[in-house]
Amino acid sequence: MSLKAWILASRPRTLPAASAPVIVGTALAMGDGTFHFGPAMAALICALLIQIGTNLANDVFDFKKGTDTEERTGPLRVTQAGLLTPEQVLRGTAAVFILAFIIGLYLIKVGGWPILLVGVLSILSGLAYTGGPYPLGYNGLGDIFVFIFFGPVAVCGTYYVQALSLDWHVFVASVPMGLLTTAILVVNNLRDLPTDRKAGKKTLAVRLGKKATQMEYWLLVAVSFAVPLILWLGGLASYWMLLPLLAVPWAIPLIRDIYTKQGAPLNMTLAGTGKLELLYGIGYSLGYVLDKLL
Repeated sequence: MSLKAWILASRPRTLPAASAPVIVGTALAMGDGTFHFGPAMAALICALLIQIGTNLANDVFDFKKGTDTEERTGPLRVTQAGLLTPEQVLRGTAAVFILAFIIGLYLIKVGGWPILLVGVLSILSGLAYTGGPYPLGYNGLGDIFVFIFFGPVAVCGTYYVQALSLDWHVFVASVPMGLLTTAILVVNNLRDLPTDRKAGKKTLAVRLGKKATQMEYWLLVAVSFAVPLILWLGGLASYWMLLPLLAVPWAIPLIRDIYTKQGAPLNMTLAGTGKLELLYGIGYSLGYVLDKLL
């Protein structure tokens, strides 16, 4: 059993999507004077484990449904490539989710039943994305659930386990993080549109078509960058909250890629969108902390 195969199965390039919302939630707590190291680190570890568990589940469930074929242009899938057996990947999925739940027990002790609910729903959604009787990703619901769990749930949950309360600015910060994570999924689904349509996988991209999916991507990115601008123009934050806009030059070529590339070349666009989210999240985090301190 190769360690390299497990690393491939975990899809490291998707992990910024899990870490960026937690970074933002922690920065908000830091700016508000409610930062606590233990809950912050536990939230980050749980988020990464749930993302890895979801990636493993997708790998095996897509293979079993016949979606991953030789025509697929996305990154290597270990089950389809025969590097790991379906049984091994399923056991790995269970192990990762169990570990996430064990670490989550600490967060439940800190935050109470709301965190238990969030944790259970996050794990179930990770499994239900491509598994179960009504897989979310196969029925056009992936975008909605990705926004919810990588936006409001991740950011607000991370903040809550440190502050034990929520405020309007936490919900506002969760919006662009959810939108940018959804943009990562949009690239993935745009790349796989022809093969997903052929396999009967009705992602939102398949339902909307290529042009509408391209429009969805740039709208998600544009609205994300509009959030800090609106906060500043509305007098709700100082100019420090404009720091996320420093990531705009990174976003422009990605939007161009969406309209000019197809198939395997979009793998770089997918990775670039993950980096965009991380850069944006760091900018938002620094902007909020500096806004509060200076």
